[in-house]
Amino acid sequence: MSVNENAQSAAGLLRFLTCGSVDDGKSTLIGRLLYDTKAILADTLNAIERTSKRRGLTAIDLSLLTDGLQAEREQGITIDVAYRYFATGTRKYIIADAPGHEQYTRNMITAASTADLALILIDARKGVLPQTRRHAYLSRLMNIPHLVVVINKMDLAGYSMETFNAIMTDVLEFAARIDIEDLRFIPISALNGDMIVDRGEHMAWYKGQTLLEILESATVFSTAHAGPFRFPVQYVCRPRDSANPALHDYRGFMGRVESGSISAGDAVTILPGGKETCIREIQIMGNPLPFAAAGQSIALLLEDEIDISRGDMIVKTGKLPRIARQIDAMLCWLSETPLDPRRKYLIHHTTRDTKAIISGIGYRIDITTMERKNADKLDMNDIAKVSFKLAQPIFADTYADNRDTGAFIVIDESTNNTVGAGMIL
Repeated sequence: MSVNENAQSAAGLLRFLTCGSVDDGKSTLIGRLLYDTKAILADTLNAIERTSKRRGLTAIDLSLLTDGLQAEREQGITIDVAYRYFATGTRKYIIADAPGHEQYTRNMITAASTADLALILIDARKGVLPQTRRHAYLSRLMNIPHLVVVINKMDLAGYSMETFNAIMTDVLEFAARIDIEDLRFIPISALNGDMIVDRGEHMAWYKGQTLLEILESATVFSTAHAGPFRFPVQYVCRPRDSANPALHDYRGFMGRVESGSISAGDAVTILPGGKETCIREIQIMGNPLPFAAAGQSIALLLEDEIDISRGDMIVKTGKLPRIARQIDAMLCWLSETPLDPRRKYLIHHTTRDTKAIISGIGYRIDITTMERKNADKLDMNDIAKVSFKLAQPIFADTYADNRDTGAFIVIDESTNNTVGAGMIL
């Protein structure tokens, strides 16, 4: 498969995220989408019908299709990201249902990191809430290309066009302050199926596409395939097999191509040392390949003996990332323990770990007003511009250019917990 064919294949898959405040109907929406597109297996449908009856419901509870954990079913809420897969005659889909509770913002960030499109749900009776703003801002911050505001529960608002227009006006005013460009609106009833797959009979005043039509027509362009070659080394393979002398000199550098492509014979540079060599061979499971592209896990064999270890990066010569000991980033703080600028943390970037200190907090974003405010610490779910000084260099692109080499996580060394997620500026 050529690089262009690989990119076209990726374009046939749409990864989308559903997010919003608690009880906006995200799980029901996905259940309705799966149900109406005939993407539910008979045994799965029977199982959720039984669960619905045990709850005393007269109709099937479609939210159970995404609430996969028993604890979620008992509580009637989503407490983790639930992924579902389905396909139509047009394309394949991966759906991520992010939790609505504020304390699970980190789960939403995880789902958003690979999404091509975000569905931001709003309860028509409640309008725009703080968590709605938070998810919209995070979707913008994480460079999700397409945002669709889905105004749900229109059946409980009398299918009112005035209600829809009022919420749309509020969102547009907020969106203008955070530079959201590709933004669409659709009124739906996930419970009754209006404007999901079929248009229904209650909102003839809405002339736009149904939700499925929006998903079917959304364009996807993989910046990973188009970007410069980035190959963080995960493992150095030096097999020892006395019965196979040919393996004695084998040294393969294994990892995942995060962006770009590579061919046998290409000139490459090894970071951080800066030594140059050429690709002698590309392998998958010991089988040679003429080239590899973003998303493939491969082993690279080089023409020259170079000391390389986990955490180093192989890039094409002349197309180097920034080698940085200090970075500025937008940081989402995920821990109940506040960020302490006096402490040392561990930065995990691609396959490289380095100790870091906070050299400054530029500002914190007030999600309600979008104002930049001074801060000397960060609490859980705060979003701020933060500067780090690193003990060892990382090989970084901006997050706007490359989601994989432009992102990192912050780890508390004392607990080994992930406490922050950052996007490099």
